[in-house]
Amino acid sequence: MLLQMVSSVNNSSLLQPGFSLLNFDGHVFFFGQKGWPKRSCPTGVFLLDIKQNELKMKPAFFSKNSCYLPPLRYPALCTLRSDAKADEYQYIIHGGKTPNNDLSDKIYFMRLVSKTSKKMTFQCIEKDLGGDVPEARYGHTISVVHSRGKSMSVLFGGRSYTPLAQRTTEKWNSVVDCLPSVFLIDFEFGCCTSYILPELQDGLSFHVSVARDDTIYILGGHSLQNNTRSPNLYKLKIDLPLGSPAVTCTILPGGVSVSSAIVTQISDTEFVLVGGYHSDNQKRLVCNTIVLEENKIEIVESVSPEWTPDIKHCRTWFGCDMGKGSVLLGIPGANKQLSPDANYFYILRCKGAEEDKEEESITQICSQTSSEDPGDSTPFEDSEEFCFSAEANSFDVDDADTYNEDDEEDESETGYWITCCATCNIDINTWVPFYSTELNKPAMILCSNGAGHWVHAQCMDLSETMLLRLSEANVKYFCNKHIDLNKGLQTPKKGMCLKKQPMKPLRKKKTMKLSMSTKKSFLRRLFE
Repeated sequence: MLLQMVSSVNNSSLLQPGFSLLNFDGHVFFFGQKGWPKRSCPTGVFLLDIKQNELKMKPAFFSKNSCYLPPLRYPALCTLRSDAKADEYQYIIHGGKTPNNDLSDKIYFMRLVSKTSKKMTFQCIEKDLGGDVPEARYGHTISVVHSRGKSMSVLFGGRSYTPLAQRTTEKWNSVVDCLPSVFLIDFEFGCCTSYILPELQDGLSFHVSVARDDTIYILGGHSLQNNTRSPNLYKLKIDLPLGSPAVTCTILPGGVSVSSAIVTQISDTEFVLVGGYHSDNQKRLVCNTIVLEENKIEIVESVSPEWTPDIKHCRTWFGCDMGKGSVLLGIPGANKQLSPDANYFYILRCKGAEEDKEEESITQICSQTSSEDPGDSTPFEDSEEFCFSAEANSFDVDDADTYNEDDEEDESETGYWITCCATCNIDINTWVPFYSTELNKPAMILCSNGAGHWVHAQCMDLSETMLLRLSEANVKYFCNKHIDLNKGLQTPKKGMCLKKQPMKPLRKKKTMKLSMSTKKSFLRRLFE
């Protein structure tokens, strides 16, 4: 085994626990970024290019007839072929967590439809299912079995949120083990059937499944209910006759008590088990070789690589299978105060040194051949690439411009778990729903000050009636910090000027002039 370090340069925050890697024709694609995709790569799928001591992430594209594929972390995925020996294949993706921590119950088919030296195009199709459809979950596995000329997918394990009827304020966002049911999925007819087997008593998540022909082996996994990592080795045999399928389960000795381990295939019958945890605070630094033969499995301890001191002393690690016997491993960075999302990455090659060199030369030859035919490729624009430093040379593809970080928005300012104000007390670990409209994320409202920023409705002391009124009405809202400032900047409204009517001058009263005789006559009558 050969362990090579990859020291990240920038934007490694996209690669967080739960990401997935897809291998198409020797090219590795990254899927399941942290946060929602941005304009530089709206698909959220990147080609990993390791060349000249740099690891670059180049955006991939979807065809026009593709559905939207959200970035899902901890999904179940596997390859689907028309038959066990077919060269062409596509990936099945089920479940997983969205950036909003919502769980997906959808199932997608993803395949490569065109490839040039500058552009990789995929087609993604959402599949509708009927029957016993599996609930939304994450941390589960999906495998494909072949029996009697037919193929079916088998889904097992995982975790989901507590059912709505059983939720309390204190445990609103808590997760539970899914029931230990085995789901058989027939994609030809789009139907699902669940099976309850007596040998499977506890729900498992973050386990390992290895399939060969009509048999699936399940080992390891963590049970939340018992807080244990199963030492059992389960053998699921799927028989697909003309009638109803037959599913049987056998418990075999020689299992491995581990969770979150990674399996990579090095030959037709050999696999390598890497990483994982013995317990919550103890990593598993031992590697195992799994050999599958007809109706037989053998798990033996193999020679482990020379782990670096950083790997030995870190508490957590994560990674994913890159295909062709290679694994991408990540550990938390040393200085979390300066960059909380900083991680260190390693590439572990589980094949022998001679096989690694042969595979590398083959990959380079294929890449050089493809680079001779530019086709109708389009050149990359600025901000279409993420760069990392590396100590490996493989997957030789053409260069492109580097990613411009200034072109992107700061994701820390657009998430649900931001510190929206000085008195903000919303914490992802302790938050419970406050409004009736909330489920697994806090309600937010946009403050219209300046360029605008989001704040938590609860931190603004908004009543539910006022929150609903603001969401329905087309009015601007200003947070507690900017409401007074906004009032001070407002210009008083100009009122209508009323035209004053000029006052009419008072008319002088006409006086009557009396003669002396008339006056004397009036006085005489007055005194009589």
